[in-house]
Amino acid sequence: MAGAYAIVSGASIAGLSAALWLRRAGWDVTVLERAPRFRDGGQNVDVRGIARDVLDRAGLTERVRALNTTETATVMIGDRGPIGELPSDGPDGPTAEFEILRGDLAGAIRDLLPPEVTVRFGESVSAVHDGGRRVVTTSTDELRGDLLVIAEGVRSSTRDLVFADDVVTRVPMGIDMVFGTIPRTADDDDRWRWYITHGGRQAHLRPDPHGTTRALLSCTAEDDLVGADRDRLLALLRRRFGDVGWAAPRILAGFADTDDLYVDRLEQIRMSTWRRDRVVCLGDAAWCVTPLGGGGASLALTAGYVLAAFVPPGADDDTVRRGLADAERWLRPVVDEVQSVDPRVLRLAYPRSRAALAVTRLAVRAVTRTPLSRLVAGAGEVVPTDRDLPEFTARR
Repeated sequence: MAGAYAIVSGASIAGLSAALWLRRAGWDVTVLERAPRFRDGGQNVDVRGIARDVLDRAGLTERVRALNTTETATVMIGDRGPIGELPSDGPDGPTAEFEILRGDLAGAIRDLLPPEVTVRFGESVSAVHDGGRRVVTTSTDELRGDLLVIAEGVRSSTRDLVFADDVVTRVPMGIDMVFGTIPRTADDDDRWRWYITHGGRQAHLRPDPHGTTRALLSCTAEDDLVGADRDRLLALLRRRFGDVGWAAPRILAGFADTDDLYVDRLEQIRMSTWRRDRVVCLGDAAWCVTPLGGGGASLALTAGYVLAAFVPPGADDDTVRRGLADAERWLRPVVDEVQSVDPRVLRLAYPRSRAALAVTRLAVRAVTRTPLSRLVAGAGEVVPTDRDLPEFTARR
């Protein structure tokens, strides 16, 4: 079909969802991915709200269910053991029905792509011309297309090529997170265990379906963790978490041996518009909500469907622009709501002093007892399930 060639930059959840649905709508699709190979692994994400309908329409529900992390509840840990528990209460509770590792969800979408979708690893965008119609890659290839979808990460270089600084706002959250996979022990169970202590520090352990445990150390951003080489990063973590009890010593030891250690200083991305000519941003490149807001995977999955529903293949410039505007109009209220993180919640989650920690633990005990626990359990829905998805016309 003439005038129906889409280039997608980024092969994680948003990019692969866009590739899947654009192809089903009738587009020819090429995906560019900077990494040399598919990035599996990663930490927990979930599929909530109307994203579950997208999952079902894609034919992925049972596959994702089979890849569930096995997590059944969230337990808040104090110095003397558990201080409160939030069970999985329905599909959108604190532990969602569809809890899955980021790489497992992306892999499930990738496996559903038809062979006509081309995925080129080790390649990214170096220049964009003619409103997205000409894309030069790092291998010096020039791709001519009719739609460029930027579905990269929070620090997207392609987004910064196309959109001016006055369009993109970076909102630092003041939080560092360090992720890694560590060996499972006999004491690990099927619950997310979450420990908060003074000094703005947290430690987390979560089950996975691969016989290991996903670990996280998180703290207020004070040390220069981002950009540190591995040895310096581990030294900084030992200095910051060396006096923390519970599972922190085990996590520090596990991080010294893991091969997937990853550190990130959290910042949200807010854009006054996600579109320009025949270019659109999706996922973290457009609206990174950070793990503090949650719902990033659900938004990414939904955005690919919504884009393909509103932007028909072979359309003229005006029709494409209207379609991109309609897609943004549908998604914008959802993103705006999810990006709202109350600073008071951050202060409660990352108490600096022992007195503030005591307040935090009192709050935890309060919200994990009924009826407040039911209110918290129902707060996880990202996109209201009573909102209809736009109509989608499959052409392939």
